[in-house]
Amino acid sequence: MKDSGVASALPPGSTIGIIGGGQLGRMAAIAAARLGYRTHVYCPETDSPASHVAATTTVADYNDLDQLTAFAKSVDVVTFEFENIPVASVLHLSQSVAVRPSARVLEIAQDRSNEKRFFNGLGIGTAPWRDVLSADDLKTAVAALGRPSVLKTARMGYDGKGQIKIEADTDLDQAWADLNTDKAVLEGFVTFTGELSVIIARGLNGDSRCFDPVWNVHTRHILDTSTVPAPITPAQERSAIDIATRAAQALDLVGLLAVEMFLDQSGALLVNEMAPRPHNSGHWTIDACVTDQFEQFVRAVCGLPLGDPARHCDAVMTNLIGDDIERWRDILNKPNAKLHLYGKTEAREGRKMGHVTEVKPRSP
Repeated sequence: MKDSGVASALPPGSTIGIIGGGQLGRMAAIAAARLGYRTHVYCPETDSPASHVAATTTVADYNDLDQLTAFAKSVDVVTFEFENIPVASVLHLSQSVAVRPSARVLEIAQDRSNEKRFFNGLGIGTAPWRDVLSADDLKTAVAALGRPSVLKTARMGYDGKGQIKIEADTDLDQAWADLNTDKAVLEGFVTFTGELSVIIARGLNGDSRCFDPVWNVHTRHILDTSTVPAPITPAQERSAIDIATRAAQALDLVGLLAVEMFLDQSGALLVNEMAPRPHNSGHWTIDACVTDQFEQFVRAVCGLPLGDPARHCDAVMTNLIGDDIERWRDILNKPNAKLHLYGKTEAREGRKMGHVTEVKPRSP
C-alpha cells in the first residue's frame, strides 16, 4: 500500500494514474504537468485524447485485473475522469494505491437511483422519481408521477443517451423494451426556468473551495454553452454552493464534484445529477479563474493546498460538437476567444471535439 491515509502531499515528480482517456483526462494531465507531475493513463481505446499528453498509457480493458495490478504499482495515486467504470476494478486498485475520489463516491454517482437517494437523504430536493426494474414497475411509476415523465437507465447514460420521454401516447411495454436495461428510474417532469451547475473541490484535510455557479444551456441533450456569472439571485447562488458543499462533505470527497441543478419556476433548486471529476461546465475556469478546475483537481488528489478559484473575468464557454470544429480558423481570429481542441481525428455527430471560451472584463 503506497498511501497510509495520512494527509500528506505527493511531491512533484510523482505519477498520477488517470482511469479514462478522454478530453477531461487530457486537460487534467496538462494541468498535472504544469505542477511537475507525470501522468499514466489507463483506458481501452488506442490513440485517446489523454494519451497524447500523458507520460505513459496502458491500453487495456477496465476489467483486466492483471493490467490493473501493474497499473497500480506504477503510480502514486489513482483518480478517474468519468464514472462509467466498474466499481470492482476501483476497489481492486484501492488495495494497492490510494484512489481519490473513493470507490464509494463512484458507486453513488454512477447509479441514478443511489444518487437520488443520497441527495434526498441530505434533505436536498430532486425531481420526483421512482425505481423501475420491470415493465410493471414502469406502469406503477407512471401512474404515480404522470405523463410527461422521463425514463432513464440507472447506469451508463450521458448526453441524453439511455433515456426515453414518456408522453401521452407512449406504449409503456415498448418503452421498457426499447430502453434495454434491467434497472432504471422514472423522473417526474419538472417545469424549470434554467439549469446551472456548481463545481467544488475538497482536499485531503477537508478544506473545500467552490467555483462560481454557471448557467448551462443544452441543445439536443448535450451541453451547448456555460455562462458566468449566472443570472441568479445572491440567495440562489448561496443555496447552490451550500448544496454542493453539503454533498462533498457527506461523501468525504477528495477531488472534484460537479453538481447539476434545475431552477424551478418558484426559484427553488432541484439537483439533477452529480459527477465526481472535472466537468464540461467547468471548462471556462481555464481562462477565467486564478486556479482552474483541472489544477484544482490535481491539487486535491495529490494532497496539495487548494488554489484560489476566484473568477477574474466573465466568460461564455461553447462546446464544439461534430463539424463545429471546422470553425477553428474563425475562432482564432477573435481576440477574446480561447480555443481548446481535444486531438480527436474523427468529427462525428454529437461528439465533443473541443470548446471555445470567450472572455470579457468582469461585470461589477
